[in-house]
Amino acid sequence: MDKLLQFGRRALFYVRVLSGYEERRIRSLRFDLDKRLKQAEERKSAIRKLPEQTILGEVRRMVEEMQNLNKKLEETETAIEEYFKPIDKEAETLMKIQLEGEERNMRDMVKVMQQQALLEKAEAGKVTSRNLQTEKNQQTQNLASDTTPQKT
Repeated sequence: MDKLLQFGRRALFYVRVLSGYEERRIRSLRFDLDKRLKQAEERKSAIRKLPEQTILGEVRRMVEEMQNLNKKLEETETAIEEYFKPIDKEAETLMKIQLEGEERNMRDMVKVMQQQALLEKAEAGKVTSRNLQTEKNQQTQNLASDTTPQKT
């Protein structure tokens, strides 16, 4: 009975091979196996790309956050500048007024110093003219005493 079953199996196998059924089945199995291999490779590459995509997504998100933060910072700076603009104008006018007052004081001091210099110059001229006058008087007295006869 075993021999008969084996013979029947062989006979069916030969019939399948001769009819092309076995070849089609083998091709189908090979095609399914190739298909599974391709799908496994795709999943494997997707898994490899997943960390890269995750990192790139994080980087993009961080860049967007930084850009939003920069925009908020610029808006805040603009608001602060707008808030302090009137105060800056007032400070500028106060500084101008203070500078003008200092310039006036400097001009007055220069005038006073010039007047003082003129007075000192005039005083020096008077002192010099007095010295010259006294020297002339002395010379004239010396001349007068030299011209008077001496008693010996």
